[in-house]
Amino acid sequence: MQDNATEVTAAGIARLAGVGRAAVSNWRRRHADFPKPVGGTETSPSFALAEVEAWLRGQGKLAEVPLRERVWQQLAGHPEGPVAALTRAGCVLLLIHDRPTLWLEVAGGSDERLAAMLPGALEQVLVQRFGVASTRKRPAAVNSAGAVNSPGGVNSPSGVNPRDAVNLRDAVNSAGSVNSPRSVNPSAAVNTGDGAEPAGAVNSPQSPISSQPANSPHAVNSAYPANTPHPVHTPAVYLPTGPELLASAPLLRGAAELAAELGGARQAFEFLLGRHLDANPRQYTLTPAELAALMADLAGPARTVLDPACGTGALLRAVTPRPDQELYAQDAAPEPAALTALRLALRTRATVRSAVGDTLRADAYPHLRADAVLCHPPFNERNWGHDELAYDARWEYGFPARTESELAWVQHALARLRDGGTAVLLMPPAAASRRSGRRIRADLLRRGALRAVVALPVGAAPPYNIPLHLWVLRRPDQSPARPEVLLADAGRFATEGRGGPDWRAVRDAVLDAWQLFDRTGTLDERPGLARALPVIDLLDDDVDLAPARHLPPPAAADGAEALTAVRERLGATLGRAAELTPPPAEGAGAVRWPLTTVGELARGGALVMRTGGNGGHARVPVLTDTDVLAGTAPSGTLPESDEEAVLTEPGDVVVPVLGGGSMARVIDDATAGAALGRSLVLLRPDRASLDAWFLAGFLRGTANNRRASSYASTATRLDVRRLQLPRLPLDEQRRYGARFRALDEFERALRHANRLGDQLVRGMYDGLTDGTVAPD
Repeated sequence: MQDNATEVTAAGIARLAGVGRAAVSNWRRRHADFPKPVGGTETSPSFALAEVEAWLRGQGKLAEVPLRERVWQQLAGHPEGPVAALTRAGCVLLLIHDRPTLWLEVAGGSDERLAAMLPGALEQVLVQRFGVASTRKRPAAVNSAGAVNSPGGVNSPSGVNPRDAVNLRDAVNSAGSVNSPRSVNPSAAVNTGDGAEPAGAVNSPQSPISSQPANSPHAVNSAYPANTPHPVHTPAVYLPTGPELLASAPLLRGAAELAAELGGARQAFEFLLGRHLDANPRQYTLTPAELAALMADLAGPARTVLDPACGTGALLRAVTPRPDQELYAQDAAPEPAALTALRLALRTRATVRSAVGDTLRADAYPHLRADAVLCHPPFNERNWGHDELAYDARWEYGFPARTESELAWVQHALARLRDGGTAVLLMPPAAASRRSGRRIRADLLRRGALRAVVALPVGAAPPYNIPLHLWVLRRPDQSPARPEVLLADAGRFATEGRGGPDWRAVRDAVLDAWQLFDRTGTLDERPGLARALPVIDLLDDDVDLAPARHLPPPAAADGAEALTAVRERLGATLGRAAELTPPPAEGAGAVRWPLTTVGELARGGALVMRTGGNGGHARVPVLTDTDVLAGTAPSGTLPESDEEAVLTEPGDVVVPVLGGGSMARVIDDATAGAALGRSLVLLRPDRASLDAWFLAGFLRGTANNRRASSYASTATRLDVRRLQLPRLPLDEQRRYGARFRALDEFERALRHANRLGDQLVRGMYDGLTDGTVAPD
């Protein structure tokens, strides 16, 4: 009965049965015993997964569903939402990862037995890996003073009811068996003011309870100053109850099977998390893995690392593991904080602490002194706490204006570093030049805290249309005698399309410049790329730190050589275009062929017609309408969906339906395998009766497109089914097709020549105006 709680949409039913959505609609109309909707909306109902599977099995329509798909359907249709389901699955996968024999002991028997024994088993692992295990499902509300109002009326600035902090020793008895989540050894109880006090416990009722177990090897943490109690924060991962686990039992067992299939619990969790992120792209601002790796390398080796705006944990996941490492994370939203904790615990044996709370208003680690801080903060936040944090001790370099939330994050990062520690933050470019932040920027420079500003290429991270910056900061341990700051610009490594920059080139250039500057305190000029600038040269009225405004232009030789190479490529392309120029056209009398339409050919089986726009579950490049019109490689992306993506094959003909242009593209081997994007129609001709190039050529006729187009007030839409082409024998089709193919090659050569010509003209203008190219 518990499995009935998992819901599935019509698209999910189609995937289970291996049919299209139209077939599911027909089943609902024709079969009175088809399961009734249990949720969703009238236009998009959802059904109980167990009922649907039983009906499909009874009808003999249940396809062999891959394990990955089955587990994903259970997670996506969970009644408490996919994030709650993913968190519970992650807890079980962590148990499998750390204590596989204990999982086998717990998983044997019925779902009821599993739900009864699993909380005790999970408590052992969660306390050991995260320090505390909260039985409270959601964090308490934080009031304006930063205190947490607990359900029991205890107002604790630390953010957790002391009775919810469970000592590691409370979870395991001497025989190593599983204890009840409320079974606590009195001799090892955490002191809550009730008289029970283990050795080494903090015995003041007013003191925060240590988030480290008293007998943990990390109980003395060098990241905290001496005699400073460790804070208790709102844990990101709470201990699920028996009823919650019972409702999720089929999912949890499926996740265990998936771990065995994929080769480990970590791989299973990363697969499920990846599917969730792909299916909900607007809910998360992700840091690309390549950028996260670059930021971690800029920070250097570190034993204690903090990410105060962790998101889904990409930055901490990029940190190179080392012995006795400690990773600290915090996020205002409980869901990403929990996912980060589980993701890190499955990847590393490091101590992992993940907290829920607004970092600027309710810092979970106020006494932490980390070796490194990595942060991708939210941009352009107005409600970051300006009014209530005016006298906060973190503003060593000046009180940030309401519009300068990013500079508040910068100072928070510096406040959580040990002397000499390094912070790397992803910043919007405006933070380097806004007048409202010039005084703070000036003080960061004067005191040697800001060490480098790196301009990234466009497309490095969201928002992809602007070149973001990396700020490298270091908490000063002494005042530099002659401070300099490194300014670098990696904008030259941007690439066309949406595939992101050339990350290998970005990484090599930035790390080489930073590591040399970090060792020597200076750097010889690298024109167009990097230079070390004395701080005094930047302390003007604007304190503008944008690298492009301070870097010398590229070396003249490099610019001239590059332009020469472009010119040679242009000459070769023009020569190729001349060879492909069509021969003189010969007149012909008016020909009246018998005509047919694309719709008639589709009904007769001469071609298959498909529409695009579904991302499916395959992570492949997406061919967009812009790619088709420009003749470029697939460059788009689509969110994951339950509908299968339409993948292109060699010989397919792709037609854009918006914009009013006459265009059709034949898919070649280089483009095959891409998913079909939105506003595109794919035609797959039967090669025994229809030539692809003949089809594409006649579909491009101007009069043909006009007859098949409909017009709105601001847009034109093509009805591909109404496009016409003549009924000709296959040999005659191929004769026309060869001519159309030659025209396509000529068109591509002209486009390439146009792009090279634009590049050469822009390069000449830039070279003449910046002095790198002589006018003679």
